[in-house]
Amino acid sequence: MILSICMIYSLSLLMISLMLFISSLNFMINDMVIFLEWELLSLNSMSIIMSLLLDWMSLLFMSFVLFISSMVIYYSDEYMEGDENLNRFIMLVMMFVLSMVFLIISPNLISILLGWDGLGLVSYCLVIYYQNVKSYNAGMLTALSNRIGDVALLMAIAWMFNYGSWNYIFYLDSMKNNFEMQFISYMVVLAAMTKSAQIPFSSWLPAAMAAPTPVSALVHSSTLVTAGVYLLIRFNNLFMNTYLSKLLLFISVLTMFMAGLGANYEFDLKKIIALSTLSQLGLMMSILSMGYPKMAFFHLLTHALFKALLFMCAGSIIHNMKNNQDIRMMGSLFNCMPLTISCMNVANLALCGMPFLAGFYSKDLILELASLSIFNSLMFLFYFLSTGLTVCYTFRLIYYTMSGDFNFNSINSVSDEYWVMLKGMLGLLFMAIIGGSMLSWLIINTPIMICMPFMLKMLALMVSLLGAYLGYELYQYKLSWNLYMMSNYYTLNYVGNMWYMPVISTIGVNFYSLKIGYKIVKSIDQGWNEYLGGQSLYNYMLINSKLLTKIYKNDLKIHLSIFILWVLILLLFML
Repeated sequence: MILSICMIYSLSLLMISLMLFISSLNFMINDMVIFLEWELLSLNSMSIIMSLLLDWMSLLFMSFVLFISSMVIYYSDEYMEGDENLNRFIMLVMMFVLSMVFLIISPNLISILLGWDGLGLVSYCLVIYYQNVKSYNAGMLTALSNRIGDVALLMAIAWMFNYGSWNYIFYLDSMKNNFEMQFISYMVVLAAMTKSAQIPFSSWLPAAMAAPTPVSALVHSSTLVTAGVYLLIRFNNLFMNTYLSKLLLFISVLTMFMAGLGANYEFDLKKIIALSTLSQLGLMMSILSMGYPKMAFFHLLTHALFKALLFMCAGSIIHNMKNNQDIRMMGSLFNCMPLTISCMNVANLALCGMPFLAGFYSKDLILELASLSIFNSLMFLFYFLSTGLTVCYTFRLIYYTMSGDFNFNSINSVSDEYWVMLKGMLGLLFMAIIGGSMLSWLIINTPIMICMPFMLKMLALMVSLLGAYLGYELYQYKLSWNLYMMSNYYTLNYVGNMWYMPVISTIGVNFYSLKIGYKIVKSIDQGWNEYLGGQSLYNYMLINSKLLTKIYKNDLKIHLSIFILWVLILLLFML
């Protein structure tokens, strides 16, 4: 049997992932950290040194990134089989993964910037992969939004000059009260907010759905969007218990709420899953800003497992539906795609925090820690509302795909016969079931007993059940129709359109600035400047030239008149 390029890369990544996982266990048990410095170039007194940081966190994260990447590349073998440029696609995905690995193991801001910019550049190439107007617009929005964070990181690098080295890891504890280090923390948080699509930089995340589905599975699980969260986990000592952490908490909770609300009004399958990623990123950022970096990392890994699976199942459904992504066209899919829908439902339930699936171990613990944390009632309300909204849009999606009638061309066109894609999904299904419990045993080395009142302990379950019921009502159109009758069209459009953020990020940035520029050009460059400058000079010279022409044409009469005038003046002076 001849192995395809996808299978070769997939097997290689899987083997490396397994080795890294075993190494991370070794580092965890022995409490080891290895700091490598490799001198690339030495010239007189200057030396360029490449630094690498290997600890249990970086090794574990790398193993998860490579495991998910191996499954996604294996899945791409069948999903992208009609593509003439499959080799180029696989190379782009590999560059994407290597940029992320480079970022994970960097304790140095310069090498972090290389991985960071590598992610931004390759993500642009992958988003515009299908080469149409929608893809180009989405790619531009993605690249320019992330560029803001790149500039913030460059400013942080410039301010690190004050310390004589860019190895930030040496200065986090000792210099955290310095003004320079506080400024660096602000820049790093801004960079992380753009990469992890927090408000007001959220609009690029659903737009990036223009990329092929295997890329979406990779981007939304363990690579691009998680880079910001991982960077803040490394820098968390800088901004703990500061004004910045409170600001980040507010923004992340607001992002979580906005994404959950928006997903309930969306009918595009990939966009619903993209908004769920945005909601979960808000959850990670919020628990991180409360001072629980390990919990944020725990949820980062568990979320990566079921979110990659969710996107792969969505890709399989879209593939079967002849590239149609509208959930209103689906229905009764469990009759003809039982394996795919089973995988999708497991991933959906893990996202909701169903007990004993991957999402439960991190999400339930985060909600209980949030209940014990000191923040105001508004944050608490948003936290649990967002949890309810997550379950709401998840169950709405389940009802749309499983219940009712099949609303597309022919039910015979839908089948579960894409075996390579199914094998890729089943590899992740296993981890989406056992991954949460395995990670909780590894990361939380001592059992945590959180003692709370019964009603507070049951609040997460109650909110989830209420959300599931609301999802059913939204599927039945009852609640959405009542809401529509109670409020006007503009309110619903505002809620369902991510609070107009995509419009503000595109038309809001270029339309008004171009309009003001046009007015400035018309009023100044082609207006007053012309009136007082070129045109005025031209008119002045024209009038003078006409006068001179008149003088030249009547020169004899004028000469005689001047001669007589001159004689009269002489006579006056002589007398």
